[in-house]
Amino acid sequence: MGIVELKNLTKSYKQNRGIMDVSFSIEEAEIFGFIGPNGAGKSTTIRTLLNFIYPTSGSATIFGKDIIQHSKEIRQNVGYLPSEVHYYDDMKVVDLLKYSARFHGNLNSTRMKDLAARLDLDINRKIEDLSFGNRKKVGIVQALLHEPKLIILDEPTSGLDPLIQNHFFELLAEERDKGATIFFSSHILSEVQKMCDRVAIIKEGKLVAVETIEHLTKNKVKNITITFEQPEQFTFTVDGILKREVNGKEVTLLYSGEIKALLQHLIDLPVQDVLIEEPTLEEIFMHYYE
Repeated sequence: MGIVELKNLTKSYKQNRGIMDVSFSIEEAEIFGFIGPNGAGKSTTIRTLLNFIYPTSGSATIFGKDIIQHSKEIRQNVGYLPSEVHYYDDMKVVDLLKYSARFHGNLNSTRMKDLAARLDLDINRKIEDLSFGNRKKVGIVQALLHEPKLIILDEPTSGLDPLIQNHFFELLAEERDKGATIFFSSHILSEVQKMCDRVAIIKEGKLVAVETIEHLTKNKVKNITITFEQPEQFTFTVDGILKREVNGKEVTLLYSGEIKALLQHLIDLPVQDVLIEEPTLEEIFMHYYE
């Protein structure tokens, strides 16, 4: 059984889009990405999992425990970073972190200072004096401070500059190496590609696919650029052409079929050059969304 299990999890709203029949599982010590554009249902899924909002139907477990019946126990071992961080403005960062650490019954001051230093966060400043990016850093330290078994991060890098993002990803890799499981949502595909073992793609509240990053980028889909000797009518069809663009002598394909079958078709055509490349996650993602 996975650390996180969702079974047909559904949250309906009258006006806003919720989520419908979302099912997937996350294994121990896995970095699992959850991608989709804003409004696709990522935050709704996370907030339902954390029992901040009630599911309409379906069920989910974390550490094998029901998310509604055992939410208190579950939270002891979960670190959570919301997409927007709101705190008591007149508190100093250090006091806020000590206060939140008490909920978990332990404060490791050395760890707090170490995390803050690595994210370049001054813990002696007041919350009201911090920029959006620095408030995000407070949220990251708070989420990691008690060394949770499960770390849930909702759009964690928004507001962080690229250097701090790198430090943050190093921290996550270290936590995973110590045995933590990490679940993070994002609409920035490059960071998902860099960090995750597997990824779930959500579209308009429904799960579209759960794949390994390797499977998404390596096995299925290729970018193929064919250069003809003259501007050519590219008329033939082969199973697996997901998208084609013609630009003068060049034809670009997003192709998920057998390479052999495509080359067979090209053999009798006035082809000057063929370039076969791995697509970016971005291109694959757009294919799922079209």
